[in-house]
Amino acid sequence: MRFESITLKLPFVTALLRTVLAAFTAVIVSIVAPDLAAAAACSTDPATPKRQLRAMWISSVANIDWPSRTGLSVAAQQAEFRAWLDLAVAKRMNAVMVQVRPTADAFWPSSYEPWSQWLTGTQGGNPGYDPMAFMVSEAHARNLEFHAWFNPYRVANHDDLSKLVATHPARQHPTWRFAYGGKLYYNPGLPEVRDFIEDAIMDAVSRYDVDGVHLDDYFYPYPVSGQAIPDSAAYAQYGGSFGNVGDWRRNNVNLLVRELDQRIHAAKAHVSFGISPFGIWRNSGTDPLGSGTSGLQSYDAIYADSRQWVKQGWVDYLAPQIYWHIGFSTAAYEVLTAWWSDVVRDTGVQLVVGQAAYRAGASGQEAAWQDPAELSDHLTDNRKHPEVAGDVFFSAKDVKADRIGAITRLVNAHYAKPALLPARGSASAPAAPSITSATRGANGVQLAWTGSGTSYAVYRVDGAPATADPCFFADARNLIKTTRQTTFTDTSAATGTYTYYVTALNRTHQESAPSAGKQAGSGDGAFSVVIDNADAGFAAGTAWGTSTFSTQLHGADYRFADPVSASDPAWYQAAIPSAGSYRVEIWYPANSGYNSATPYIVAASGGNQTVTVDQRSGGGQWRVLGTYALAAGTYNVVGVSRWTSATGYVIADAVRLTKV
Repeated sequence: MRFESITLKLPFVTALLRTVLAAFTAVIVSIVAPDLAAAAACSTDPATPKRQLRAMWISSVANIDWPSRTGLSVAAQQAEFRAWLDLAVAKRMNAVMVQVRPTADAFWPSSYEPWSQWLTGTQGGNPGYDPMAFMVSEAHARNLEFHAWFNPYRVANHDDLSKLVATHPARQHPTWRFAYGGKLYYNPGLPEVRDFIEDAIMDAVSRYDVDGVHLDDYFYPYPVSGQAIPDSAAYAQYGGSFGNVGDWRRNNVNLLVRELDQRIHAAKAHVSFGISPFGIWRNSGTDPLGSGTSGLQSYDAIYADSRQWVKQGWVDYLAPQIYWHIGFSTAAYEVLTAWWSDVVRDTGVQLVVGQAAYRAGASGQEAAWQDPAELSDHLTDNRKHPEVAGDVFFSAKDVKADRIGAITRLVNAHYAKPALLPARGSASAPAAPSITSATRGANGVQLAWTGSGTSYAVYRVDGAPATADPCFFADARNLIKTTRQTTFTDTSAATGTYTYYVTALNRTHQESAPSAGKQAGSGDGAFSVVIDNADAGFAAGTAWGTSTFSTQLHGADYRFADPVSASDPAWYQAAIPSAGSYRVEIWYPANSGYNSATPYIVAASGGNQTVTVDQRSGGGQWRVLGTYALAAGTYNVVGVSRWTSATGYVIADAVRLTKV
């Protein structure tokens, strides 16, 4: 029986990413590798760690988080998901754990299992789009890691076979399943079941650009009083070499974990594999290796030997659900974080803590959970343990609810600055990027750079230092942005002189040396402004579509339209501060199928000037259109016309105007 303070009847997610030791002091070994001594000497702030996984679980089963209900339109489902990602960004998180296989079903067009009922209300019902492809793309556009969360054995939260679609594997293979406690499960003791579950998961891993594979805490069913798990026939067939059924069941789960680890990394070495087990492995009263707790033991109750997974290196990270408050007599938060930290120490397995956001300020919870500081105090306790690499919160709706201001308090105290994800593996860092411009305009300092990273980190230092001090990068105090783009506008830059540095990160978050510093002054007459297609200064007619197809885009997306024998331009409006000469630059993604003679119109003071641009090449960077005399005032300065006889889409993405 679970003790009273554990409410794991909801399918508690858990996940996190593989991360290879990022020191708690966040020294810059990976940034300025030759200068380790200098890095070690830096004084770092524990409130602004350089590397930390910050995530929330987005649960789909029973429509806990997303979609909010079944039967929503495609547009409504997508809008809801974007809002969850925007919430994660607003809370300065850097990853999401999204439940994509809640009940032996799929949030992608799987050849193994039916479409999830939680999308349309009908199991097997096609939602009209590919949710997995959409979700991964949207997460990466915001530089959030996407961890696909799978429940391995659960077939249904009921035991009525007639409610399963006729083609469901659990109906087609009656021997694969059993009913227990009013629910249906796949039998973990059957090798063919294990192969099938692994194949279903690997289908998603092979087809989608996921960053992690995550399993939750549901292995063998949680015990139901007076009921026995009906697997005696499988034990008789396969358990002969084991002294008891418990050891056999644990081995069945271990085989799934070990084989998934091998298969995931054989397919995609950069994908992390992690599990979020129940918070207690065993109690010290039962096993001297256990924790100083007295609650349900997952080793014995659900046959999850989570300690062995760590010691054998079968996982990249573990995210135990430590869903109890500090000082709780049965299972104290601080006791379990210390115990798990000891378990992972020197193993190379990363520890991330599953946090009970659902308890903070909720009615019926203990008095400790009515204290707005409880969750924040958990993260303060984590600082005692360098092994703790971050946190993941259950669940998204509770992060959003922010009852008693607990999430706001936590974010203000611990997430005041962005954080890089912990590095994992041993890949080489990318080359240092190069900042090509840092110009102050009406809306802040606009930066652009070139580099070969998957993502980039932008640092800002006050003043104009002669050299880059390694301590600038030792923690996150100077980190202002992480992005997958090669441009960024620092709207928080006040009057004064700043020096910017950019580093490049690869897929597994090894960080390059910093770029050369680039100064941006106080703006004593210099003017430069970037207008993106998503900005208020952009306007286009209904014939212009929106796309994220090309990775060379500026900002979150770009616009496209078919050529016609009419102008119908997309216009970029700007407030020109004074008459004079201005350099006009354009940014567009290039593609062999785009237009070879796209007309750009510049509203110069002597009359409109038109320049045609071959958008089949030269994209993903600022290209100079020319220098033009512009009048002062707010007006449409640059347009992209559709009037061209060449074939292929005309593209409108971004424009930069700089007074020269």
